[in-house]
Amino acid sequence: MKSKELSATIEINKQAANKTPISPWEPFWAEQKQFDLKSGKYLKIWHGPQHPGVTGNMALELTLQGDVVVECKTHVGYLHRGFEKLMERRKFIQCFPIVCRICVPEPDYNEYLFAAAVEELAGIQVPERGQWIRALVLEMIRLASLTMGLGGQAGAFGLSPIGQWGVAHRDFILDLFEELTGGRIYHMYIVPGGVRQDFPDDGFPGRVEEVLQKLEKLILDIERVMFNNAVFKSRARGLGKIPAEWIEPFGITGTTARAAGVAIDVRKDNPYLIYDQLDFEIILGTESDVYERTLLRKEEILNSINLIRQILKKMPRTGPVRVKLPNVLHWKVPAGETYVRAETGRGEMGYYLVSDGSEYPRRVHVRGASYTHAMALLEQLAVGLSIADVAGLMVSLQTCPPEIER
Repeated sequence: MKSKELSATIEINKQAANKTPISPWEPFWAEQKQFDLKSGKYLKIWHGPQHPGVTGNMALELTLQGDVVVECKTHVGYLHRGFEKLMERRKFIQCFPIVCRICVPEPDYNEYLFAAAVEELAGIQVPERGQWIRALVLEMIRLASLTMGLGGQAGAFGLSPIGQWGVAHRDFILDLFEELTGGRIYHMYIVPGGVRQDFPDDGFPGRVEEVLQKLEKLILDIERVMFNNAVFKSRARGLGKIPAEWIEPFGITGTTARAAGVAIDVRKDNPYLIYDQLDFEIILGTESDVYERTLLRKEEILNSINLIRQILKKMPRTGPVRVKLPNVLHWKVPAGETYVRAETGRGEMGYYLVSDGSEYPRRVHVRGASYTHAMALLEQLAVGLSIADVAGLMVSLQTCPPEIER
């Protein structure tokens, strides 16, 4: 049974969560509760920073009464870090082995955004076939990330076979990346001016289709084992609900926002590459709890499968895939600044790039979805939960710690 004091603490946090901000100076998450750990009523433990595979090396400092969380503080920096400053000391082309490590499950988005920012400053126009191949690569890595994430979400609730299925099917996608780029995890395939090389000329699109069919079968299996599972339903429904009025103040994007019924998607709102030539709809939810966020990500997998098939059907069969650049080791990008963004599997990601006209970036700043989702938002949603539900909540927010500690 919960004590009266604990019930009061949880109620205070619920009231704060449901309160609309009165003014910019009085946000609903401003109130902080202080706990006397020496009183013997509370226990502080560390959740992490072991590497569970989906949320990476990230620690939560939890204050508990019994098994209920009364305070949560996030700690990052247990993984590779300092990417932005490293890039200021490297030539533009030398930054690509760095940017792909900013989010390991989705490295190609970082490659695309950095390349697009450089291209905008340098006035480079990517050939049409190069743009279609870029879009294909981005949707393929979205599939790989969402498939692993869906398995990780199941694993957080004890459905470990689905986690193994997700990793196995992600490997099928990585096989395609290895064939296309020569690398499985880090590809460094999208470069300024286009992509490094064209498709293998021995039936690559057909092998992509084979993997898509395997993923469609996987989704049917996950439907039966996970979404029709009474235990998963009872634990995930109502867990970590996000009110629609939180979306803008917290800067929530991606599926986490769309599950709350807010229709935001960079591919639709600010089309890039060839997304304005593809037919797809923004998938929305209403409940905005862990169950619905997971359900929408399953639908996102099917949506990406549809987009990949459209890309392979509509893309030009021949043509250049990149433009010729100056000697990249002595390339001076014209002075200026720009901000480019894209819709990743976790939400909006953007790169702010400043050049002073030298061979090195003057400033690079990365904005990923994980900063708001996995820190400020998680710290609010975790209060009042059983410690057994913290991992499931954390995975549902699609955390990628290197994005935070850049």
